[in-house]
Amino acid sequence: DATMGNGNDTLLLSVLCGKNGHVYAFDIQEQALCNTRRKLQSANAPANYTLILRSHTDMDQYAAPGTVSCITFNLGYLPGGDHTKATHAISSITALSKSLLLLKKGGLISLCMISLCIYSGGDSGFEERDAVLNWLKQLDPRQYLVIRSDYYNRPNNPPIPVLIIRQ
Repeated sequence: DATMGNGNDTLLLSVLCGKNGHVYAFDIQEQALCNTRRKLQSANAPANYTLILRSHTDMDQYAAPGTVSCITFNLGYLPGGDHTKATHAISSITALSKSLLLLKKGGLISLCMISLCIYSGGDSGFEERDAVLNWLKQLDPRQYLVIRSDYYNRPNNPPIPVLIIRQ
């Protein structure tokens, strides 16, 4: 069983996979992977993970179609990190499209979209949010169940959690 995630979810996925599974964690910022490695080591997580300094668009180079149980995405930027290094609509939709092919039947994609200013003077976070939500709406309902949730009473553009289940 393989799972793919970002740094924040790697510890949980590592524990859930146990010794029979493997977690591939992608990030474009070395600092995010260092934070993840430190968290995994301090929690004595199973040695069932690979931390990869690459874009999530490259995930299909690490797993075969129909072999992945769970894929997690956190879109936006690393809190406290370089806000110019953030996810964008085109690369996120490319990665999501690839993830659908990798997912096992009954597998799950967990997606958390953070719609915040990426950097001063621009706001591609809203563009990414709108593009990804539109893309999700187009998924074949016979193949995928898409569940969107909102933090209804939170101000300042809170995250938008989304689950995609392959049927």
